[in-house]
Amino acid sequence: MKVLVASHTYIVDLNRDKFRALARLRPDNEVTVVVPRRWKPGGVQKETVKTTYLEEDSFRVVPVSNFSQNNQGLLSFGADIIPLLRDFRPDVIQVEQGAKSVGYAELITLNRLLGLKAKNVFFTWWNLPYELKWPVSLIEGYNLDRSDGIVVGNRDGADILRDRGYRGPIKITPQLGVDESLFAPQPQPELRQQLGIAETDFVVGFVGRFVEEKGLLTLGNALAGLRDLPWKWMLLGRGPLEAQLKQWAAENEVSDRLIWVESVPHDAVPNYINAMQVLLLPSETTYQFKTLTAVGWKEQFGHVLIEAMACGVPVVGSDSGEIPHVIGEAGLVFPEGNVEELRSRLRQLMESPELAADLSKKGYDRAMKQYTNAALARELDGFYRQLLD
Repeated sequence: MKVLVASHTYIVDLNRDKFRALARLRPDNEVTVVVPRRWKPGGVQKETVKTTYLEEDSFRVVPVSNFSQNNQGLLSFGADIIPLLRDFRPDVIQVEQGAKSVGYAELITLNRLLGLKAKNVFFTWWNLPYELKWPVSLIEGYNLDRSDGIVVGNRDGADILRDRGYRGPIKITPQLGVDESLFAPQPQPELRQQLGIAETDFVVGFVGRFVEEKGLLTLGNALAGLRDLPWKWMLLGRGPLEAQLKQWAAENEVSDRLIWVESVPHDAVPNYINAMQVLLLPSETTYQFKTLTAVGWKEQFGHVLIEAMACGVPVVGSDSGEIPHVIGEAGLVFPEGNVEELRSRLRQLMESPELAADLSKKGYDRAMKQYTNAALARELDGFYRQLLD
């Protein structure tokens, strides 16, 4: 089975591991990943990334000339993609730029004009309702009508695609898996000591952006009501809410309980997660549906949850978006924005080592079974072969 995947996401080598695993899964699998030759991650102010060719047995990454260097919806490819398609002749073409992608419409059209007869698939994270104006509505309609299958990162996204009129096969699976060789249980006594954490301290951790929609003030207020217990709050990341959080900590006289860690290299993140007793993702939905668009945000997945589970660290999350489905029975969930309910979950974990140990094992098992790159590759392989059959 020959699979061609196109996306700016795979400019980053770490993000390619799922498709490396897919290429290794069966002797007849071949995977070609198409990436834009030039891209500006995060917008026009950042330095342009120039991609290079890579080949590893039946897996390769091919840079192709591109139009638009910082807008994934407008990303499309130059004429040099035509000989690539002719030579490779994929069985499946997957474009990971969403339902309204110009690049997906381009590859659907080339698939037909070149007589490839490949199955058309796209990936999307989008999980908010929306309406469209012409000509974007025309592009989306063209893409949905000609899609043989869709891979969606969350259940809300699948429901929205059904509302948009798509009736074909849908696979719900995240875009990126967890690297179990990096995110693994590994005690960190030296790091805890370096951070001023006592043996009796229960470390509540957060990893991500310090922004309102991540529910950090809800978490802070929940912790403030647990002064009788020896907790520390580790915040790994950065963001505009940092000053407000520091002011909140001073007003509540808990500044000495907060541990601030600036963003660290990706391969160092597992060390800090392993220094925690629990990882929190208290996200809060903020969107409001207005004319032709949804303004705001809802948690699309929560990748840090599966990283913590792979480290054997218990997780607690709100019920925003996909979080409850990611956690399943392997962690604790509370109603988003509910301070009392979150405080109750935290007290449970702090006062019951048995519960924490049980959730640690369940989370680890869930991550290994469902969320490694090899596990995601097996899911995709089955979905693709279902479409081909």
